[in-house]
Amino acid sequence: MSSKCEVCGKGPIFGNNVSHSHKKTRRIFKPNMQKIRAEIGGKVKNIHICSRCLRSNKVKKVV
Repeated sequence: MSSKCEVCGKGPIFGNNVSHSHKKTRRIFKPNMQKIRAEIGGKVKNIHICSRCLRSNKVKKVV
């Protein structure tokens, strides 16, 4: 699945796992991506969108 939202451009961000002993290792925070059919510019397209954009009605979902 695509890792970047086609509406807002949100993608993975990087940070650290922090253990009890405060040892740090790198990790990835991935956005919650959904594949939906949406109407964009009067045309129906299959797009990858994050759940935040889907919830805030930034695109019109087609059933």
